[in-house]
Amino acid sequence: MPALRRTLLRPLGLLAIPALALATALPAATAAQADATSSRTVRPDAAAAGWLARQLVDGDHFESVFNGTAYPDQGLTVDAVLAFAASHSSDQAAAKATAWLAKPEVISGYLGDGTNEAYAGATAKLLLAVEVRGGNPAGFGGVDLPARLRSLQTAEGRFSDRSQWGDYSNAFGQSLALIALHRTPGDAPAAAVDFLANSQCADGGYPLSFGQTACTSDPDATALAVQALAATGRTANANTGLGWLVAHQNADGGFAAAGATASNANTTGLATQTLLAGGHYGTGLKGWSRLVKFQQGCSADPAVRGAVAYDASGFNGATGARATAQAVLGLAGTPLATLSAAGARPDAPTLACPAPAPAAR
Repeated sequence: MPALRRTLLRPLGLLAIPALALATALPAATAAQADATSSRTVRPDAAAAGWLARQLVDGDHFESVFNGTAYPDQGLTVDAVLAFAASHSSDQAAAKATAWLAKPEVISGYLGDGTNEAYAGATAKLLLAVEVRGGNPAGFGGVDLPARLRSLQTAEGRFSDRSQWGDYSNAFGQSLALIALHRTPGDAPAAAVDFLANSQCADGGYPLSFGQTACTSDPDATALAVQALAATGRTANANTGLGWLVAHQNADGGFAAAGATASNANTTGLATQTLLAGGHYGTGLKGWSRLVKFQQGCSADPAVRGAVAYDASGFNGATGARATAQAVLGLAGTPLATLSAAGARPDAPTLACPAPAPAAR
């Protein structure tokens, strides 16, 4: 159970820095790049989200396999809901997934019962998804999500888990909590903002795990921390974190996970979203281009067109859904703090690939 819980809670996916005008400018500005793997009539982010929507089990959720058994994966389902909103597409799939997340057995299996078992990261991510969907966070699935999340804040400002399995809370959950609570009337607690800001490593990045002897910056954690701190007014801390991301971009435009060297779509998606939202358009567009190259285009098997591969080794069904969900965030460029599903198209777009040429006689 503890190992499964960690697997499902790990992502993972605004700014006081300049607002992003990329939502309308990007497709036109980079049409030549996008055309290599995508249709001229469907944006890369929408094509990716459309593929993701068609992978939902029973049309409303994702599953993960652990020791040969399939379990409902609420975390990945939430990631998909955020991706649908970022792409402004697949709204019917997003609505079904949100309704599934609100089922009592589903929400309690993800968040815990709120008394003996409660998970900060899961609560924060679900709260954000409900806000993005325009739902009622105070009564979602019978749970007052903002109140539940605030109850998990410790005296030092950290949002921590309450569970017999241990405390798996980390910088992902802390950052998501700040972003989600910033969108509530009570705003994010100052002590919680201070806690995240004070976790910054000497090199400017942010660690995934708190309280380690050596502070080791993590690209994914840094990307989310920058968005959270910028949203809550800590521009200086956010800008230093942005500088760390810029310095750690690979030559191919992508980003590697901590301890790795090769670019992957998950880390690149989060970092690109943060760079574009923070006004670093040059490095952000390099990341965007790397994501487009990971995307499966018209030359791929029709079943995976639009999906995003985890890395340059090629598409793998085991990692495809999570990679695609997080890549959409970078392809769309919309920051989490201002993300909204309002006005999203209901259908799940597909690539409009040309028909095969008839065989020569």
